Amino acid sequence: MTDLKPNLFKRGLSGDRVLHGLWATINDTLVAEMSASLGYDWMLFDTEHSALDALAVLPLLQAVAPYPVSPIVRPGSNNASEIKKLLDLGAQSILVPMVNSAEDARAAVAAVTYPPMGIRGVSGMTRATGFASIKGYHKAARDEIALIVQVETLEAVDAIEEICAVPGVDALFVGPADLAAALGHVGEASHPEVIDATLSAIKRIIAAGKPAGFLSADPAFADQVENAGATFVARDVDMVALKRGLTERL
Repeated sequence: MTDLKPNLFKRGLSGDRVLHGLWATINDTLVAEMSASLGYDWMLFDTEHSALDALAVLPLLQAVAPYPVSPIVRPGSNNASEIKKLLDLGAQSILVPMVNSAEDARAAVAAVTYPPMGIRGVSGMTRATGFASIKGYHKAARDEIALIVQVETLEAVDAIEEICAVPGVDALFVGPADLAAALGHVGEASHPEVIDATLSAIKRIIAAGKPAGFLSADPAFADQVENAGATFVARDVDMVALKRGLTERL
């Protein structure tokens, strides 16, 4: 029997340093493996806004497995069936988009938790269970799952304290792109009003006792969020970095 792999990202959320990450959208195992070797604390595989789905994410999870980076997967929605499949494929950290209320947060918690406390379906022969080799997996699995919920609408911002109070929510992530749209600045994720709203949200999340996360390729914006106390921050998207590097060379 093998032991359940510890979730280093989840443990790092309670640490005293910022966990730096990379947003990953390219469906290529070599790109994923190369990125995993660079020293990031975490990589997020995004199935909401990319060509990735659960089947495409599996080989990417396998490609980064030998490295110390922690993979996170964002499902396309707060959908229990989709989340269940990602967990069975071995994802230990899940970022659920568009969580607008405490009710939405409770649904996400239920999706990553086995009965009787949740609704996650039970299967034995999965990558997550080490193909039935991890003794006691089903009883211990939730301890090593990090559930992050995404705050990206005005409704969600208004409900931050209620969302933070939901048992089983491990961290909150502020999404500036959709928040910009909600504030009337679609396509302007670094608009001053968006920056102010984001910094306020980050501070409220921290005040409520939860780790806060963020993504922006705008270095000044990311700096402000880190200075506000965010715990896990991504400053680049693989596709954006590729375009930027090629354009500079050209």
